[in-house]
Amino acid sequence: MKITAVEPIHLRVPVVEAIPDGTLDVLVVRIHTDAGLTGIGEVTSQSYVCKACFEAPRSAARRHGLTSILLGEDPLDPPRLWEKMYYETNRYGRRGAAIHAISGADIALWDLKGQAEGQPVYQLLGGRHRTTVRAYASVLFGETPEATAALAGEFVELGLTAAKFGWGPFGRDAAVDLAHVQAARDVLGHDRDLMVDAGHAWDVATAIQRAELLAPLKIAWLEEPLGQDDRKGYAELCPRSPVPIAAGEGDVTHWDFEDLIERGVHIVQPDVAFCGGLTVCRRVSDMCQERGRRSVPHCFSTGINLTASLHWMAAVPDGDLVEYCLRPSPLMRKLVKNLPPLVNGRVPVPDGPGLGIELDEDVIAEFRVAD
Repeated sequence: MKITAVEPIHLRVPVVEAIPDGTLDVLVVRIHTDAGLTGIGEVTSQSYVCKACFEAPRSAARRHGLTSILLGEDPLDPPRLWEKMYYETNRYGRRGAAIHAISGADIALWDLKGQAEGQPVYQLLGGRHRTTVRAYASVLFGETPEATAALAGEFVELGLTAAKFGWGPFGRDAAVDLAHVQAARDVLGHDRDLMVDAGHAWDVATAIQRAELLAPLKIAWLEEPLGQDDRKGYAELCPRSPVPIAAGEGDVTHWDFEDLIERGVHIVQPDVAFCGGLTVCRRVSDMCQERGRRSVPHCFSTGINLTASLHWMAAVPDGDLVEYCLRPSPLMRKLVKNLPPLVNGRVPVPDGPGLGIELDEDVIAEFRVAD
């Protein structure tokens, strides 16, 4: 089987707000073959830039566009093709948009391999440890503690057993922060997990103070309290924090995550549509298993990302948690026709060949950005 075409498809809702919401703009990647099979992937990044990473023509060595690298290749060995894409984009890649774009190609390659071999992706990644994955809601804090409490109430009604609140008004004032988290905890009760995303708001000293302030509320983790490049800060914070520290949604390649683990981060959070794809995620969870850490996917874009994350978590021994985005964007709610649903606080892992999903061509036509 050979790759005959690589199709990067830019989808964008009419109004894209300047908020941390990955459901408004996405790059879908379809890889076509001479066997009539098509793999599906996703890139959650700057779609215009990542689309160019695919469409750039061949150039001097290690400067090639991803499409030119993949055309004519056998798609059934995704790790080999990951290494080839990584090397052949070396002069403009190694980190940043090139790796984000590789993520979409890599997911599509795993989808193709599963379809060709008649197996779900989780089987290719090491076998299935569970048929469903526990979901946690992921939303922005409300504008007021009362609004945050109302959101928490919705999650209880949905049957969720875990919820994460982040960004919004959080991070600027200790009393306000405490009021929001207390409001969420009061509604969720103590039999549900509560996570807090600080949106890299603080320095080390402030992060320690906030962690101590929030510790009595028994939060499951405090996410990205420091800047994403403050690696020395994480090495200082993690052993001193009274609550687990999570980070990594902005990191790429297994080398970045190895560094986070060495700095002491307790929970690492690769985004499969950003970090380099399923090939990187499998390497990261293997490292976490060896080092006594935990990997939990960051997943806040479309159902493609969600499904790839579910397959990854199904194959990880302690992988019983996935971020479930509840934003109303049609790119999250409608792009995948058979979007894995919430059922009693858990999400079933598709068991068809490959990713086991189908895209809605009408949604693609409606939101496609003209070439």
